[in-house]
Amino acid sequence: MGYSTQSFSFLCLLLCFVCIQAQDLQTYIIQLHPHGATKTPFSSKLQWHFSFLAKAVSSGEQDSSSRLLYSYHSAMEGFAARLTEDEVELLRECKDVLSIRAERRLEIQTTYSYKFLGLSTTREGAWLKSGFGRGAIIGVLDTGVWPESPSFDDHGMPPAPQKWRGVCQGGQHFNSSSCNRKLIGARFFRKGHRVASMTSSPDALEEYVSPRDSHGHGTHTASTAGGATVPLAGVLGNGAGEARGMAPGAHIAIYKVCWFSGCYSSDILAAMDVAIRDGVDILSLSLGGFPIPLYDDTIAIGSYRAMEHGISVICAAGNNGPIQSSVANGAPWIATIGASTLDRRFPASVQLGNGKFLYGESLYPGKKVPSSRKSLEIVYIRDKDKGSEFCLRGSLSKAQVRGKMVVCDRGVNGRAEKGQVVKEAGGAAMILANTAINLEEDSVDVHVLPATLIGFDESIQLQNYLNSTKRPTARFLFGGTVIGKYRAPAVAQFSSRGPSYTDPSILKPDLSAPGVNIIAAWPQNLGPSGLPEDSRRVNFTVMSGTSMACPHVSGIAALLHSAHPKWTPAAIRSALVTTADTADHLGKPIMDGDAPAKFFAAGAGHVNPGRAIDPGLIYDIQVDEYITHLCTIGYRNSDVFSITHRNVSCHDILQKNRGFSLNYPSISITFREGMTREMIKRRVTNVGNPNSTYSVDVVAPEGVKVRVKPRRLIFKHVNQSLSYRVWFISRKKIESKRMSFAEGQLTWFDVRNKATKVRSPISVTWASMK
Repeated sequence: MGYSTQSFSFLCLLLCFVCIQAQDLQTYIIQLHPHGATKTPFSSKLQWHFSFLAKAVSSGEQDSSSRLLYSYHSAMEGFAARLTEDEVELLRECKDVLSIRAERRLEIQTTYSYKFLGLSTTREGAWLKSGFGRGAIIGVLDTGVWPESPSFDDHGMPPAPQKWRGVCQGGQHFNSSSCNRKLIGARFFRKGHRVASMTSSPDALEEYVSPRDSHGHGTHTASTAGGATVPLAGVLGNGAGEARGMAPGAHIAIYKVCWFSGCYSSDILAAMDVAIRDGVDILSLSLGGFPIPLYDDTIAIGSYRAMEHGISVICAAGNNGPIQSSVANGAPWIATIGASTLDRRFPASVQLGNGKFLYGESLYPGKKVPSSRKSLEIVYIRDKDKGSEFCLRGSLSKAQVRGKMVVCDRGVNGRAEKGQVVKEAGGAAMILANTAINLEEDSVDVHVLPATLIGFDESIQLQNYLNSTKRPTARFLFGGTVIGKYRAPAVAQFSSRGPSYTDPSILKPDLSAPGVNIIAAWPQNLGPSGLPEDSRRVNFTVMSGTSMACPHVSGIAALLHSAHPKWTPAAIRSALVTTADTADHLGKPIMDGDAPAKFFAAGAGHVNPGRAIDPGLIYDIQVDEYITHLCTIGYRNSDVFSITHRNVSCHDILQKNRGFSLNYPSISITFREGMTREMIKRRVTNVGNPNSTYSVDVVAPEGVKVRVKPRRLIFKHVNQSLSYRVWFISRKKIESKRMSFAEGQLTWFDVRNKATKVRSPISVTWASMK
């Protein structure tokens, strides 16, 4: 049957209207009052949530329930739905609607690192004291998992704990048999991603509609946190050794929330909502963005709910360093982790035609490829209209680069992608040159052709050489894997920095952990470079980022949970913070570039699992104390309710808690105009020997006098708590329109065992009024 012209025109108009309507729809997260009066008539929370959509969505739309993406119950009371701006305004007027937030897109941010951190199977330490994390469940929110990886083998693993209520969700190339006693659960969340990404890039990798990992990031982070022991691991001969996660005896539960276009807040909140009910002990989130207020941050809100259930939430600090105040995931109930280096290097130096050497690093298996050491002519093409200096796709002429060593500036596109561009243009090798932005940062890659990364200083030397001769040449010298000859740890330049934008009264990041050139598990659908053109297949590859640092601490938190199952998330974070190292493996200060690292870069220091398992004293925090803290930093009653679901009067709380300071393991003081004195109170709990005495040692920040009372704490039994006060007196003037900083530390040490030290970093800020 044919259509008339009139009916065809009407159909076109209808389709046009539908398209416009679809384009106008956006995802919003609607937070409801958990004890709302409008809930009473409904038989379930889901029906209650549907009722709000029925009020807001046009009566011309028959099934308003189709707009619902998720119904939240544990991480938050509310739902996610597709709405127009007009519908959002209608919902804002509805009783019991607390807030409406637009969907937010976030980004995803080993064979040796366990040895570097002092974890050992043969001597008394964190692994033996915790049974390798036995019984702990680590929930990983990321890109999914490759279950066949040997890192998720369950040999010797006990069954999942009885409290476990999770499932192994089937899907594309993934079914219930994909899980085992190591990988005890897997789910995927894609509704927010799906509606935000109606069209995919033709170059995008195939996305598995299941918990299976299409990208590798999730497999890498999950194996870092809790991967099984895998002998003879490495990347094409480099970094060879025995791979182990930080908690090889722990169980892993996967929550796939990240896809080719990013990680959407509605999906993340849905995963946290389910993970809380599933029964995880640790939540590991290697994702985030730039900081936003806590009451608008779904990760902060969901993690508060998790903390209330006794779940430790560990998050990446972000990769936006060295920008000041770029640290993300800064809620005081989250452990926020920066990235640092290992003392393992993969040298791949460049010998120039004039005989000089430039130090570089690479995971290209050059020692196995004799031709990679051949001397070649160097070319550096500068065509700013095409982006040739960055080796962007389509920017290199085959006539100019065929058979030559091509210099590519770092930036704009991916490091490994530049090598693929050079290879496709006929180039034989690549020198990847850091710019002034990257300085000496040395994240290596498993390149698809002979290549090395050189630092900014070496890049300047290379440019001088290129300008000095008409036919510059060079060859590579691949040195394999070198361990123990370099200073480490040092802060990674990309690691996001404090002070915290969301809450300057809390020192963030909390601490740092290995996050540069970390080797961990990798899926079989991707080559080790992560490029779709890379046909090589490996079980392990290298990645860098605070994404890699976060699961190190997640795994170590699982060890602490196993050793001390009654500890709260605050107690676990305290143990990690107060035992962190401020010196590198040579006993010298941890560095940040050419200068000693500040607390805003390294946090309290570098994680030390051997000391964290037995910290002596802990700074614990009760749930209600976080509420008081939110009031002290100026949050309104409604803001506090959005985060905590507690209906409180900040005015009354502040009246009852004059001089309150959160019992955080680090100390952050701000002097504003007119202020010269500040007093804080702290409470420590003895988790060491029953009869123990601690004395205090203070290194005062420059320009500040510090007084502690009492100066000695005498504990009679385990779990006894004692308090102390600290007075800070500023001897420095506040400079107009300028902030200045100083650092110190306060350490309690056991007078009978001076190896037991409980150190709190002190950060002081002088800030003029704006």
